[in-house]
Amino acid sequence: MGSRASEPDGPDPRRVVQIVTTQRAGTGRRGSGYRVSGDAVLTAAHVVSDAVSVRLRFVTEDGGTTELPGEQAWADSASDIAVLKIARDASTDGLCAAEVSPVRFAQVAQPVDCEAVGFPRFKLRPDTVSPDRDAPTWYRDSHHARGTTTPLANLRAGSLEISVHPPEYDPEPGRSPWEGMSGAVVWSGGCVIGVVVEHHRSDGLGRLAASQVKRWYRLTPAQVGRLNELIGLPARADRLAQLPPPSRPVTSELDDAPEVWESVRRLAREVDTQWRHEEQRRRVHAPYPLAVRFRCTPTRNLFDHWENIRKAPPGTEPGSLPLDGRLDQITEVYGSIPSRRLVVLGEAGSGKTILTLRFVLDWLRTRAPGERVPVIFGLGAWDPSTTSLDDWMCGQLVRDYPFLGAPSSHGGMAADVLLDENKILPVLDGFDEIADGLHGAALRVLSRTATPLLLTSRSAEYSRAVTETCVLTDAAVMELEGLTVDDYAGYLHRASQPAAEGGTHSTVWGPVLAKLREQPGNPGAANLAEVLTTPLMVALARTVYSDSPRRDPSELLDTTRFTSPEALQDHLLAAFVPAVYDPTPTGRGTGHRPRWHPERAQRWLEYLAAHLDQLDTHNLAWWTLGTTMRRSSRILAVGFLAALAFGLTMGIGNLPVDLVATSNGLRFAIERGLMVGLLHGLVVGLVFGLAYGAMSRSTPVEPSRVRIQFFGGDRERRATSACRFKLGLGAGLPTALVLVLIDRGVVEPLGFDDGLNGGLAGAALFPLEVGLGTGLVLGIMAWLEAPIDIKSEVSASDLLSTNRKNVIFHMLTWMLVIGLPAGLAHGLEAGPVRGLLAGLVFGVEAAFGGGLGYGLSFTAWGQWVALSRMWLPLTGRLPWAVISFLDDAHERGVLRQTGAVYQFRHARLRDHLAHVFQERHPAHRSSAPGMAVREPLAPEQRLDSGDTPQSFINGNLSGSTHGDDI
Repeated sequence: MGSRASEPDGPDPRRVVQIVTTQRAGTGRRGSGYRVSGDAVLTAAHVVSDAVSVRLRFVTEDGGTTELPGEQAWADSASDIAVLKIARDASTDGLCAAEVSPVRFAQVAQPVDCEAVGFPRFKLRPDTVSPDRDAPTWYRDSHHARGTTTPLANLRAGSLEISVHPPEYDPEPGRSPWEGMSGAVVWSGGCVIGVVVEHHRSDGLGRLAASQVKRWYRLTPAQVGRLNELIGLPARADRLAQLPPPSRPVTSELDDAPEVWESVRRLAREVDTQWRHEEQRRRVHAPYPLAVRFRCTPTRNLFDHWENIRKAPPGTEPGSLPLDGRLDQITEVYGSIPSRRLVVLGEAGSGKTILTLRFVLDWLRTRAPGERVPVIFGLGAWDPSTTSLDDWMCGQLVRDYPFLGAPSSHGGMAADVLLDENKILPVLDGFDEIADGLHGAALRVLSRTATPLLLTSRSAEYSRAVTETCVLTDAAVMELEGLTVDDYAGYLHRASQPAAEGGTHSTVWGPVLAKLREQPGNPGAANLAEVLTTPLMVALARTVYSDSPRRDPSELLDTTRFTSPEALQDHLLAAFVPAVYDPTPTGRGTGHRPRWHPERAQRWLEYLAAHLDQLDTHNLAWWTLGTTMRRSSRILAVGFLAALAFGLTMGIGNLPVDLVATSNGLRFAIERGLMVGLLHGLVVGLVFGLAYGAMSRSTPVEPSRVRIQFFGGDRERRATSACRFKLGLGAGLPTALVLVLIDRGVVEPLGFDDGLNGGLAGAALFPLEVGLGTGLVLGIMAWLEAPIDIKSEVSASDLLSTNRKNVIFHMLTWMLVIGLPAGLAHGLEAGPVRGLLAGLVFGVEAAFGGGLGYGLSFTAWGQWVALSRMWLPLTGRLPWAVISFLDDAHERGVLRQTGAVYQFRHARLRDHLAHVFQERHPAHRSSAPGMAVREPLAPEQRLDSGDTPQSFINGNLSGSTHGDDI
């Protein structure tokens, strides 16, 4: 009774079952079945109907039998199929736990050969080893029926006709010789295509009728989902194998391109890994999934005609679809919609994002090769008035999965190809988060495309957009329902530690849940019941009270403290961050995690929320963290750091040169170094500060998604290289000329001429050398840049590391290109020692002055260093280890990660923290009291307006937390 390791290519005799039942009337019935999983047996429903006991008899390899108890797990009389479970006890635990290879299911389109193994009545045999030879016992042996099936027969009945070799004679004209064959699984091509259910005597002895697999999809989505759990039936009919296998269709050259399928495979794996880890971090199903339910919206004007949704032929009225179900049935419900276009509506925190996550994971789990890959897109970043949907999705794909930015041999990027070839299933989360005034435009764009999609939105925003424009074409609409006490009572109970007193089933939630059930009219209970209708609030309540043993949820019933449901919601939102950063030994800030101070973590998160609110986005990207500072402050910070880097390098570099090449002594070298470093640093800082100021007028510099590649290069890269060379030449010449004028017009008149300026020749050659060197560096870097390869991983830290490596290589290139020629020139003039020293000094100055200055002004990593790693931590807005803090907040469930960016786990939490920030800093409040800023602030309202570094530090690290409840 073992199992084979590989998928079966036909019936396995060790898994064939004879079913023996006892009816309520005391009579017995025989049937057949097949073990399809560790403890599940597939059979016909009428075999076990009205049975009071079921025995499952297996034939062993030596010809003996093993009989085990069974029980009915699922049955449907209309399709006449049932699933039995091997009853678990000490004797069957090992059998049920044994590995059993899954069966495959198929539908039949043309006549095919088939087979079935069962125990029909005509195989009745006397037992030759019976102890009583005068009255022997009888048994039914197995029969291996082989034949063909003709799918166009029995069209009205809907059954599958099986033509087999008939028995030689009919032993009892009043009874069918095939009696007992019912429940036998019908196989073809290594797949299950049906279950034998009937023998019509009028058809003759050589024909049987089977319940065919493809007709099982007329069951409700809930029933199909249950069969998926029990026997592995695919969630959708279009995922059944086709028999006979379809001939290979004529496909485009692109369909056969290995790079396309490799990209699809890679994307499916990364999406699955990304969201599976996110689900685990958020403890979505711990201790078990909440019973989130949905139903077809009763508001008729929100969805299209059922004829369009069901793709019905003209003149037909197919009626509505059953869209009611639970969270774990979302893929089945979506698969039952022929148009594959679905809108999910729900209020804030009702579980829309969790539904999209569950949909993606379940779809990928049962996804057939070649099917679309579901990808979640946060719609809040889309502006339909300026960017097409495909272009925007392409940009999001490249941001979150950089390997899709690789060039394709068919033109464009891999992301473009996947979109063009319909390999992406868009899961568009947060229609309501699109900027106000653009919902109608977005809905019109989505209606003009026939792309399958799943869209989520709050009800009010979607309803308003439909009223102003039109329904989303071909799309069904369903709504998420609120949770009840019964839905979350067990969840909160099992997530809490057992109470020290009160029995093994008592927890801190016991009295609260009892009051919610027994006194629903009590004001405190009514307020709390209304709040806990959303999964978000249940999850927050679990974190604040179940995970913190020092907290008592009974306080949530106090109407003097919490006068309304809104007050309770504010309390849970305010208490969430302190709860997850609890520094006590039983808190979550122990073990390998950094132990951030709760109050400081709260202030840093408030700043991040206000930063996102000011940018009007949900995406927290490391390269935009400093962009909400005043532009003048950013220019000052970048210019100061560029001046500091170049000035220090220039000043220190002058010391060995003057000490070795002149006889002026140490004091002269130090004084000259200080003066030259200060003046040159000011010039370079001014240049790079102005350059950054010009760049910062547009959108923030995004991180470079390129790597350094020494070989290769195409026409586009050559053109970019030439353009960069001209830019470097144009910027380097005037900068070097100003430096020469400072040396000749300021340094020398003050008595600090070291005699190494080269005279007129040096004054003429220096600007040319710097200009050509700068142009060469920029041109070489443009030539060497190539898109990140397909093996690159996507995360904030990985993208940051790639950009840091690029900037460091950039600095080395400055050092070699400018320092090496300078050394050679001085070596020919003054000897190898001075030449080597001059080349080293010039190279280091170029690397730190030019390379680092360029990085600070023109690269995302440089601006990250200048603003997020230095200025914002220095002023107390963020910690010094910013990425570690973000990663830790992600692990604690405060943030979630979407590709290379972070988001707050819910918009309600972000808005709450942003509002608290505005309360702490009244100068930054929005015009509407009590509401977070929803539009970009004017320059005079930027987050750092009026805040000195010290005052901000004092405000961040001292004072009480928001509200008395923390």
